[in-house]
Amino acid sequence: LNLQALVVMSGIIGFGGSIISLLMSKWMAKRSMGVHIIDRPANGTESWLLATVQRQAEKAGIGMPEVGIFDSPTPNAFATGANRNNALVAVSSGLLQQMDRGEVEAVLGHEVSHVANGDMVTLTLIQGVVNTFVIFFSRILGHFIDRVVFKNERGLGMGYFIGSIVGQIVFSLLANIIVAWFSRRREFRADAGGADLAGRNKMIGALRRLQSAQSAQPLPSEFAAFGISGGGLKELFSTHPPLEVRIQALQSGR
Repeated sequence: LNLQALVVMSGIIGFGGSIISLLMSKWMAKRSMGVHIIDRPANGTESWLLATVQRQAEKAGIGMPEVGIFDSPTPNAFATGANRNNALVAVSSGLLQQMDRGEVEAVLGHEVSHVANGDMVTLTLIQGVVNTFVIFFSRILGHFIDRVVFKNERGLGMGYFIGSIVGQIVFSLLANIIVAWFSRRREFRADAGGADLAGRNKMIGALRRLQSAQSAQPLPSEFAAFGISGGGLKELFSTHPPLEVRIQALQSGR
């Protein structure tokens, strides 16, 4: 077993997929979510959205993101993009219908903060690292099982493939828990950033409004979403902390 070659292969595969997803994230968002980009505002709401994001982007020190709306009855929003000066911020039609402008302003501030904090790039790098470890150790496990359990001394036998597949599944579950933990930390920072950009009471109001929603529409992992978290065991795999915990963090100034 050539460990050096395995490390290189694991890194290429592990980081390659994550980086490609990040680079394609804006295009994927527009396609998968059906985002309508606001180039020329068609009404007062669209004009207000553009003006609000521009004001917040200037305050946060980032380039003006593209602003869009996607059709969904669920109140939600997300930010995505490969860097701070080439991002996309989008809100759902349900969010615009169910929240007042102060609450929407807070949600926009949350998403702009994700961009300013470089969360998409950070999580891409974290995902790349854990992907590399998953691939590397699953192959190590496969090699061990093939040699020690199946006593195979020639080439790659059935034990290698069985061990690799089982290792991939188990290590991927652990990796998802790690990535979700980091993502939850970034959500607290984005909430604090949204409070700075729009006001703490508006940010708390937006989160409280979300508590009345039954469930948020799932968004691809490449997007930094406003989102709702599950509870119990699901919380381990959730990219967002429980709403009540986020509200308490804002109230306590953490």
